Amino acid sequence: MILTGALIVLVFTVQLFYFYVVDNMWAEMARRELREITDYVADTLANLYFLANSTSSDTTLKKMLSLPQRIAGSIYKIQILNSSGIAQSVQANIEGKTQVNSASWVPPGLRVDPQNQQILSLGKPALAGCSRISKNVYVWLTYEAG
Repeated sequence: MILTGALIVLVFTVQLFYFYVVDNMWAEMARRELREITDYVADTLANLYFLANSTSSDTTLKKMLSLPQRIAGSIYKIQILNSSGIAQSVQANIEGKTQVNSASWVPPGLRVDPQNQQILSLGKPALAGCSRISKNVYVWLTYEAG
């Protein structure tokens, strides 16, 4: 009787531990994929900034982003985090699971277009952009019109 009870408890304990390990592995794999995406978007914004800043005239540059529709079977959000309108980093997180996230830094001094700071992975073509207006450089994320 005691051994049977112990065996039943052991079966349930192992099952709970298994689900915990699988969930942690899923979250770690999703974080790694999100890190690749944030690095890609931050590098794209940096490249657009360097191109826009290499000219003295006002200009707007856009680049189509090649992003996966889902990460680990889930929709994700990409946003440009800012402090007082100055871009700090690009962050991505799984929608509904904000603890599964990643961030990558952007060059200092970039301003953020307040209307276009974030996108969701909805299967729409996404764009990263950079506009030089006077001496200020603005970065943004949006969907392709059409």
